[in-house]
Amino acid sequence: MTDQSIPTRLRSARLQRSNGYRTAVACLAGLLALAVMITLCVGQSVTPPGDVLRVLAGVDVPGASFTVGQLRLPRAVLAVLAGLCFGLGGAAFQVMLRNPLASPDIIGINAGASAAAVFAIVALSLGGPSVALMAVVAGLGVAALIFGLSFRNGISGGRLILVGIGVSSMLDSAIAFLLAQAPAWDLQQAMRWLTGSLNGATLDQALWPALALATCGSLLIGQRRGLEMLRLGDDTAAALGTDVARTRLIVILTAVGIIAVATAITGPIAFVAFLSGPIAARIVGPRGSVLIPAALVGALLVLAGDFAGQFLLPGRYPVGVMTGAIGAPYLIFLIIRANKTGAT
Repeated sequence: MTDQSIPTRLRSARLQRSNGYRTAVACLAGLLALAVMITLCVGQSVTPPGDVLRVLAGVDVPGASFTVGQLRLPRAVLAVLAGLCFGLGGAAFQVMLRNPLASPDIIGINAGASAAAVFAIVALSLGGPSVALMAVVAGLGVAALIFGLSFRNGISGGRLILVGIGVSSMLDSAIAFLLAQAPAWDLQQAMRWLTGSLNGATLDQALWPALALATCGSLLIGQRRGLEMLRLGDDTAAALGTDVARTRLIVILTAVGIIAVATAITGPIAFVAFLSGPIAARIVGPRGSVLIPAALVGALLVLAGDFAGQFLLPGRYPVGVMTGAIGAPYLIFLIIRANKTGAT
């Protein structure tokens, strides 16, 4: 083997990893596009793909313009945007803290937004944008509280998860108390929000998660190299030139921001943030950052879960019920596997 063949082999290996990563991302994007088209075509009635494309192009198609443009399209757009937010934010937490349990579902951020939304609905009789605003502010506040309580010479993933579970339990108790005092109408509205649902979706609602992705999501993806360095540990990341404190601060603020906005619009769709990162990691392997693949997986989970809950089962179920049915067994499996391997 000549000296020149070593860098050549290294370049070839890097190129193969890069091509494999791009292929995986392209496949996920293609699956998402196919899922969106199926969602727009299939419902109580079937609309031909040609008519769907004409509606998307702005052509007035009798029947299809209302079914696709007014009913299916806003729901699909909101599902995709919310899934992108949940998947991206959840994966960022898991990578930063090097722990698959470190997702907003588990550590209490969603519970903070949920408690504020239920309080707004039940105690203040608010609705619409007011509930969403209170949920966003509470999600950010609870995240700051959890990170503050778990900070001791840095942030430990295990300590943060334990603090988050404790805070989440207290907030769940507050939610239960509020629901017990709620009148029948407010109780139905609050339960519908807590389940995580896309019912009544409009394109106006999609504006907020779209803005969150354009701002916080872009900043978060811009930190993907620093996040990959944090996988190696803080000391190693700092030795390799990463500003650990700055990277962690940006990741926390942006990830909490997009998760809080998505939760405020759709409710806490269970386990999407938790599942997206591990699924994406299995798909792309060690070939690159998991952030973009996790976002695409999150969008697929929400879109597929909503479609299954609406049309593939007897009765109709909110998307949060479907994703919860998938995520809960996976959480149990993860805990059992951690116990067997002696992991924390």
